[in-house]
Amino acid sequence: MTSLNNLKNTSRPRKAKRRVGRGIGSGLGKTCGRGEKGDGSRSGYKRRLGYEGGQMRLFMKLPRRGFSNARFRRPYDTVNLKDIERAYEDGETVSLETLIDKGFLSGPTYGVKLLGTGDLTKKVSIHLDDISESALKKIEAKGIEYSIKSLPSKA
Repeated sequence: MTSLNNLKNTSRPRKAKRRVGRGIGSGLGKTCGRGEKGDGSRSGYKRRLGYEGGQMRLFMKLPRRGFSNARFRRPYDTVNLKDIERAYEDGETVSLETLIDKGFLSGPTYGVKLLGTGDLTKKVSIHLDDISESALKKIEAKGIEYSIKSLPSKA
């Protein structure tokens, strides 16, 4: 149990501010700890990350290996069931064009995938590029009409 008689101060004392340019006896006089000449001696200098003083940087010496698909990815834009519930009325069609009209998408897209967050009670027809498995189960259970370009893979 902690009581007043066994408490101890665990905070560190505040570090004193560096007083530079106060004579050679202070250890930080004349050049103020910056050395002589060069970039680091000038005001406004910031060392760039990985900079090695003009020597070729380590990351440039290392080989680039492997393949990354990041440059070639074509990610889907996503829409949740709760968004459709909020924005659409009974009998409407959920498609790329109507999603753009309702402000869900702007700019170029590689397709739209429906995700299963939320619940859908309205009878809408869904025509999208892909539907997640959880969303597919929910809309099939409600008997909602849908068509998709690619079925979710069951690996």
